[in-house]
Amino acid sequence: MDLFTAYMGLKLRTPLVLSASPLSRDTDTVKRMVDAGASAVVMWSLFEEQIAHEESELEHYLEYGTERFAESLTYFPHVSQYKTGPEQYLDHLSALKEAVDVPVIGSLNGVSAGGWISYARRMQDAGADALELNVYFLPTSPDATSETVEDAYLAVLRAVKSAVDIPVAMKLSPYFSATTAMARKLEQAGADALVLFNRFYQPDIDVDNLEAVPTLELSRPYDSRLPMRWISILRPHLQCSLAATTGIHTGGDAAKMLLAGADVTMLCSALLTGGDKRLAAVKAELTEVMERVGYESVSQMKGVMSHAKSAEPGAFERANYMKALNSFGWTPTRE
Repeated sequence: MDLFTAYMGLKLRTPLVLSASPLSRDTDTVKRMVDAGASAVVMWSLFEEQIAHEESELEHYLEYGTERFAESLTYFPHVSQYKTGPEQYLDHLSALKEAVDVPVIGSLNGVSAGGWISYARRMQDAGADALELNVYFLPTSPDATSETVEDAYLAVLRAVKSAVDIPVAMKLSPYFSATTAMARKLEQAGADALVLFNRFYQPDIDVDNLEAVPTLELSRPYDSRLPMRWISILRPHLQCSLAATTGIHTGGDAAKMLLAGADVTMLCSALLTGGDKRLAAVKAELTEVMERVGYESVSQMKGVMSHAKSAEPGAFERANYMKALNSFGWTPTRE
């Protein structure tokens, strides 16, 4: 079975990629994941707050609104709270490159254009085969328009692309008002890949103490529906690579993403709970699905169920909404 695929010009032996997560912090863990079938590893994110908190541009984003509510002062953690700083991150990147024979992708998480450029270069110099940019920009001001959000993404992408020679992927939010148009803008601005989708972790409210508390919930297989739908829609309109992330727990989940048009599938939650054994199982399950359906290679199945090639493209659009609602078999109970 031919599981080879290409992602941002990188030749990968399987479409299974270790997504940005704490798993990449341990070299032995990464080695086991590669042995189990991971064809590339995205390192955990280096946060802009760690590398450029003194920059005036970043200061604007961190401090905007803090004079209004005391609680705002706790929105961002202090840099000293991070266990792994920028220099250690670069050292670990170099160590991973020595330890495994698959591409290592650096990850940057932030919001301003100026805060990332020097470390994008340094990641490249440390041996990164590519970069993944994770723009965490939650516009809460009523004065922030959709253009403001789009411009922030485009500014970061252009700045980093001008600073490095390696491929650059942009990890997207699912909340754009016109996702297809924004995806095309990013491709035209130089994105070598789009990663769908970023999960914005939602805070909870502690009723007893009247405070917002951070929460972290791992993905479920159902969560894969959103990126699968949009990858299918975007695939006919874009030439850049597409990576699917969120909700991929089985080989069947991975197969669906590939059929929709993804070049790679990125796993995190399933591996945090199941480790390298779960990854090996996903690889075996994917192979079994391909054999059962009659595909001999990943390239043969890629995009077969994209929006343009689907026998029922309306299933990915509004036309299927009423059908889905009417198919729900609920009947009223009577006493």
